[in-house]
Amino acid sequence: MPAGEDTGPADAGKPVEETVELGVELLAHLEGAELSLGDVVDRIETITSDPAITREILDTAEMRGIIEREDGIVRPQSHAYVSFERDVVQREGEFTCRRCNTSISTGYFVKFDAAEHGPFGSSCIRKVTGRE
Repeated sequence: MPAGEDTGPADAGKPVEETVELGVELLAHLEGAELSLGDVVDRIETITSDPAITREILDTAEMRGIIEREDGIVRPQSHAYVSFERDVVQREGEFTCRRCNTSISTGYFVKFDAAEHGPFGSSCIRKVTGRE
């Protein structure tokens, strides 16, 4: 595999606890007063496609007070938004976007405390971080 190429699922080979922590941190950085559960799950699916882990991420985030959920609506509580200047790294290489599975030559990665998350294409990074 060439340097920089990334083709496997985001949670491949990671312990469940690490995947959950990355998901919780992603939810802690959601933008907006409220999002539909579907929009939130769309973002979580960039980390895992396992429904049990998705539920654990949502439950853990709610238990920690990071989100509130009611009637299919998720309300972020932390307001710790991703800063493109500080928290997003751009790299050149051969990548597959974690959100749309498109081949990309420029990957955008979000630096979280739990782990770096990506790569994403230029439009998907905006969707994942809530800019679109």
